[in-house]
Amino acid sequence: MSSLKLFHVTTSGAIEVAPRLAETEADVQGLVETHMETLLGVRFLASEYSTGPVHGGRIDSLGLDENGSPVVVEYKRGLDAGVINQGLFYLSWLVDHRAEFEHLVRDRLGATAAAQVLWSGPRLICIAGDFTRYDVHAVREHRRSIDLVRYRLFGKDLLGLETVASVTGRTPDVRRVRRGAAGLPPVRGQGGALADLVEAVDEALLGLGDGVSRVQRKQYRAYQRLRNFACVCPPQKTKLLVYLKADPKEVGLMPGFTRDVTGLGHHGTGDLEVQLRSERDVERAMELFRASYAAA
Repeated sequence: MSSLKLFHVTTSGAIEVAPRLAETEADVQGLVETHMETLLGVRFLASEYSTGPVHGGRIDSLGLDENGSPVVVEYKRGLDAGVINQGLFYLSWLVDHRAEFEHLVRDRLGATAAAQVLWSGPRLICIAGDFTRYDVHAVREHRRSIDLVRYRLFGKDLLGLETVASVTGRTPDVRRVRRGAAGLPPVRGQGGALADLVEAVDEALLGLGDGVSRVQRKQYRAYQRLRNFACVCPPQKTKLLVYLKADPKEVGLMPGFTRDVTGLGHHGTGDLEVQLRSERDVERAMELFRASYAAA
């Protein structure tokens, strides 16, 4: 059971807001589907999607994450050991029916999104009232990308989500990353200092906490927990651009170092651009990295 406690604090004292489970599984599903992009960083595609008469099932929710990876979301009101196996069954079905999924993406999000689906890293997100230590161990033994997320409702209008376990599938393009393997393609004429800068940023972002993984796309490399918190673009001649989920309005912007790119086109996700030219800049950016990690 989650140990998170929430209190309503006033001048007269503190009152605990008791956590509770939803009345039904459908209540959890409806709440998440309505706000899926905000809560999970996943664009909602379909609810109760039929796998056809042969497989005889319905996928609770289908979506596409920030990096173009297909996502299966399964829900349970409370603790249910079957949610992981059920989700893995549907994830396998999805991988075997790529054309059908891409057709769904094309209908919902357009041809461009369908052409950019990243099949190297399909994901399963299980949202339930709780998980056991055996569930956590089980997902770590799989070769799929799986997130276990515990939910709680507080009061009339508060929802809490807590990532219990997050495992990245061991595939050629999406995997849990070993330190010292920065992986970004070099630019022509890139010197040793810039290569060291790429390594320093990689180590800094991976070192922010447990469960950090990265997804490599042609235009950028994303660091994520449940959602992206940093996107690193291929190095330019003299600098490295990092896009963060930290709110630019909450940051004292510094010309030549940080920039608000809200509404401006760029690769990756995040509205705060950080320009790094040296390893000292990485040290200056650590507070911003932490704020973006916390926001994800």
